[in-house]
Amino acid sequence: MTETKVSSSSTPGLSWARVCKECGQQHEGQESHLYEYQDEVDDELVCHICLQPLLRPMDTPCGHTYCFHCLSNFLKEQDFCPVDRQRLQLHQCRPSSLLVRNLLDKLTVMCPHSAECQQQMQRCELQPHLHNRCPVFKRLREEAEKRKRPSWNELKGRKGDGDLSGDAKQSATLPRLSSRDQPEPGLINPAYEESEDDNTPLRSSLVAEANVVELFREEPEEELGLRIVGGKDTPLGNIVIQEIVRDSIAARDGRLAPGDHILEVNDVSLASVPHARAISVLQQPSLLRLTVMQEKGFKTRDPRTDHHPSSSSSASTASQLSHSPHGNATSSTVLQVTLMKSQRTEPLGIKLIRKSDESGVFILDLLSGGLAAKDGKLRNNDKVLAINGHDLRHGTPESAAQIIQASEVRVNFVVMRPADCPEEGGSSREGQHSRGARRMPEPQYFRRRSTYMKDPPGGFSSHEKTVSLKKEPRLSLGITIAGGRDCRSRLPVYITSVQPVGCLHRDGTIKRGDVLLSINGVDLTQLTYNEAVSALKAQTAQSQVVLRVIQTLSEESEEDADASSKDELDPVDDLREDMLNWTPLWTRWLGLPSHMHWCRDIVLQKTNNESWGFSIVGGYEESHGQQPFFIKTIVPGTPAHFDGRLKCGDEIVAVNGATTVGMNNSSLIPMLKLQKNKVTLTVVSWPGSLV
Repeated sequence: MTETKVSSSSTPGLSWARVCKECGQQHEGQESHLYEYQDEVDDELVCHICLQPLLRPMDTPCGHTYCFHCLSNFLKEQDFCPVDRQRLQLHQCRPSSLLVRNLLDKLTVMCPHSAECQQQMQRCELQPHLHNRCPVFKRLREEAEKRKRPSWNELKGRKGDGDLSGDAKQSATLPRLSSRDQPEPGLINPAYEESEDDNTPLRSSLVAEANVVELFREEPEEELGLRIVGGKDTPLGNIVIQEIVRDSIAARDGRLAPGDHILEVNDVSLASVPHARAISVLQQPSLLRLTVMQEKGFKTRDPRTDHHPSSSSSASTASQLSHSPHGNATSSTVLQVTLMKSQRTEPLGIKLIRKSDESGVFILDLLSGGLAAKDGKLRNNDKVLAINGHDLRHGTPESAAQIIQASEVRVNFVVMRPADCPEEGGSSREGQHSRGARRMPEPQYFRRRSTYMKDPPGGFSSHEKTVSLKKEPRLSLGITIAGGRDCRSRLPVYITSVQPVGCLHRDGTIKRGDVLLSINGVDLTQLTYNEAVSALKAQTAQSQVVLRVIQTLSEESEEDADASSKDELDPVDDLREDMLNWTPLWTRWLGLPSHMHWCRDIVLQKTNNESWGFSIVGGYEESHGQQPFFIKTIVPGTPAHFDGRLKCGDEIVAVNGATTVGMNNSSLIPMLKLQKNKVTLTVVSWPGSLV
């Protein structure tokens, strides 16, 4: 990020790049925030390490309270409480009570830019004050924006309203990475495509930033809520976030998104580690400090917009941003709507909700007589992508409400709306009914055709096993299963645990993670979960059981060692794992033979010469031979991103019905670029590893 020095009339040496976006003072990214307290603070609210009022207070089991950062840094070097020296680990500590946190939030502080702003306020109000009312903070941001496009407008490929600040994300940031002028080895990027259409701004290389995101597990076994793909042992190379699980730690934090590349975890580089090793690093208890590379989209090369910032009306903005990435049935429009409050506390009259089948924030209803209803531009069922520059594509209604409440009189919305949404927003019931009437049928999956057959990626394979057992009719096999062709990813039926009470445990051949092919000749590969359970129960009643399974293999011994150690758990641990609904790592699925794959067709459409919005690795390479093609990156603000069905780690099986098996990069690139307005991608999608 380019540092922007303020004019001589401002605080000397102060710059937008160096100032903390939360406390407004200059300190290193990993250091505690600084505040100018106006009153004497009770000793009970002071940290015993830094001797300052507590920040993110944490209680120890021995009854002491410290700042989160102070305690976590101390416990990196020591293993005891600083006061009474009792043995202590961070995962044993808990956030302080709401009462203590509220008392701390109410401490009176002074704006750090007191030379020009003498405002006093409660500590919890300082951050909204800085971003919405402080004249020094506003000037720093505006001068920085002259040299840096706001991320949402970079994302949309145009220069826009300066109020949508790209620096609104309140995360510690590293210097901006240079644009990707040179692709990585083996990386082809149909996302990058310059337009020859005069009506479409030319796009230059992708814009990416490296950010530091800290996540904290209150319980050692608690999941972060990330699904991960990639690793040095896979064609993707990097560790990439495939999905954010709803209502998880990562989802509540809101700073991570699908497609982010995880570069480091607690200063441990993930650049050259296999998938299983990366998962174990991400499963560390307590504090995780993730360094992630985040795509911000394209930046425009249209020089005219650099000198004429857009200040047009919402209707004009909507026409510039309109496109149809989904096709006629599900095409969408992205538009900007600005609401002006008569005073800061005036409500907008908007009910926001989340949905069970899609991440993000949606407008449920506009209250009659409210500001939004009178304005008339927002609609029921609009998906809120951003408010005042804060990215809400994976946000919550609560975080959206906080941004609105903290805003001054101007509230900028960026929303996505289905193109066939009614022009007038009716009642919430009518809106839900119309959306339900437009719901697309369940996507159709089909078994991989013979022309699409291929070998697994290098380093991955599978081995078929047959077990024949004679047993007592009432004796259980002692396995639990999951999957089935009715589950979200159309997974085959696989074994989640082998209990020590069954006959298969004594045999020792069958392992957790094995895929079931048949039992006593009954094919299990095309059954739903309930059908598979019924078939297993019926055949287990027989005195002779013949079970056929597939075990996937990897050259990386770490995963195999990890799996075998877990299979040797005692009965209590094994039952606990079963209760947690164990799932295989993403890499286990890569070794499955092609005839076990189920594909689906995803149709992307666009109305101009913009990019499709995804990059690919794979094809023929001398070092690895023929590799399948995998999606590595999905670029924000493109048809692939707005469609929402493609995921990082998906394998591209065919393009417009033509198999990609045997292709190299130079063959697939032209095929993708020749599809000007519509492309059908046949993909296989495996769920990422859950951490």
